[in-house]
Parts: sequence; C-alpha cells; structure tokens
Amino acid sequence: MSEFQEHKMLVRRFHERLDAARGAQIGESLAAFITPNHLWRGCHPFGELHGADALSSTFWEPLKSALTRLQRREDIFFAGRNQIDGFESVWVVSMGHLMGLFDQPWLGILPTGKMAFLRYCAFYRVDGDRITETAMHFDIPHLMTQAGQNPFPPQTAAHLVQPGPMTHDGLLYGPQPEAEGRRTLDAINAMISDLGQWKLGLPLEEELARSWHDDMIWWGPAGIGATYTIERYAKQHSGPFRAGFGQRSRTTHIARLAEGHYGGFFGWPNFTAIPTGGFMGLPGSDTPGQFRVIDIYRRAGDKLAENWVFIDLLHFWKMQGRDFLAEATGAADAY
Repeated sequence: MSEFQEHKMLVRRFHERLDAARGAQIGESLAAFITPNHLWRGCHPFGELHGADALSSTFWEPLKSALTRLQRREDIFFAGRNQIDGFESVWVVSMGHLMGLFDQPWLGILPTGKMAFLRYCAFYRVDGDRITETAMHFDIPHLMTQAGQNPFPPQTAAHLVQPGPMTHDGLLYGPQPEAEGRRTLDAINAMISDLGQWKLGLPLEEELARSWHDDMIWWGPAGIGATYTIERYAKQHSGPFRAGFGQRSRTTHIARLAEGHYGGFFGWPNFTAIPTGGFMGLPGSDTPGQFRVIDIYRRAGDKLAENWVFIDLLHFWKMQGRDFLAEATGAADAY
C-alpha cells in the first residue's frame, strides 16, 4: 500500500492553516510549513519566488484581499515518488479551484462582487517535515473572462468551471495499491513516448487511440478550452496545435509521478516551440516560446480517460511580444 500518508497529511495540514489565515497570519502559516529557501514557481506575472515573506506579500495576501472568503474546492489529491530524479523525492499534488467573492482588483483585473473561481494545481516537494519546492499554476485568463476581460480571441474549444473526475474518486487521502500507481505511470509514459515528439508516423487519431479512450476529455486552459472524444480533440486542439508549430524541442519535466489511478507532471519549461503557422487564432512568428505546463491524468484500465491541463499562456505570449494581461487590464483602466 501507499507509503505517502505522512507526506499527504503534512500538505493537508498546510492547506488547512493557510486557507484559514488572514493578513499577517498568512506569512506565519507559510513559514510553519515551508523551508526558508523554499522555491515557488508560479504563472506569469509571478515567476519564481523564494521564501515565505516573498510568497505571502507577492501572491497570497493580494489574492486573499481580492477574493474574499476564499475557500479551496479540491478535486484531485495524490502523492508519489518522482520518476525524473530516479524516484528519490516525494511530491504531493493538489488540484481544484480557489473560490471567493471577487471584491477587490487583482493584477489589474476588475472585481465583480460575485463568486469567482480560480482554477489551480500545485505540486509540493516534501522533504522530512517541510515543503521545499512548489510549482503552482492558476488559470488567470479564465478569471479575467469571468470578470468580462477575456484577453484572447475566440477559442477553438469550450471553457467552463471545470469539474473534477467523472468517477468522483480523485481525492486519494488514504493509501493506494502501489501496483495501480505503476500502471498509471506506465500509461502516462506510453503517451509521452507515442505523442510527445509528434514523430510516430500514424494518422493523428490513430496515434491518440494508442494511449487514450475514445471518450477522453481534455480539460484545457482558457484560450484553448476543453474538448471531448478523440475525434473532437484532434479537430479542436491537437491538430491545430501541431499545424501551428514548425519546431518543437524535446519534452523535459522536473517531476512526474502517479498514485492509484491518478498521475501528472510539470516542467519549467516542458518544451519550447516556434509558432510558425500561428497559434490561438493569432499570427505566426519565428520567435521560440516556452510552454510551462502542468498535466494531471485519470487512468481507466490501461488507457488515459481524462486530462486536466494548465498552460502558462500569458508567459508564452509575453515571449512573443504580447502582454495580454497588461493589454486587458490597461484597457479596463482606461474605460
């Protein structure tokens, strides 16, 4: 059975204390669980932050001031040993939404006075009784869209307040059979091997069918959207994505792990690609752009059934010379 119960309990206690903290308590709650040199990797415009003070003052305090009565609505929670470092380090993963009342501006996004959902996923590296690293993605463009400041052209798929797993079993608070985690990691690795470099040589839908169930769901970020079934995924995202990029680097990850029927990975960046054919309805360029991505998967049988995807699109487009966050919030300020 799973060896990760102490690691998971530490992260659950961390969430409980952080979620209840207000004002100066936020920094204190962080300092009680993370190391002094803790490295936090977050979406644009945050990047890398070091230590509790920087993380509290730059991210958590402003967010909690903007989204009042903030609560965590967790859909997936699991832990595992990291394949990338030879299964030495242990990481704990939490995914869901941070929901609050959008009462004050945040990053220039105008408040609505209504409920708002910030989709998030966090990977925590746990060493002993402390968290030493965190990678946390959050879908800022989706929050902007909720506030009427959609930064991107019309997307090819749908974007909603995304639900958790169809099976409603994503919160792995208890121990899980080790064999199930190995099967999930094997399925993720097979997918990466088949599809990660776009060189298998099969028609796209046949490639996808090797790793995915036909009724797969790809829960993509705002700006791209979610899509259902292999046929629609190929049409609404995977096909256009491949057509838009003439060059792509090899995929690299910092952490890749699984437990039970759930697994995932992140990189910083995962890969670099050049949008020679255009991307997201915007013109192409010869400028390489980084894709910082978190992927979370649910396995059913020997294939993947659902995939929650977090892409730092604001960072990618900033490298292309478009600061969509500044453009959208600047226009709102002018109005």
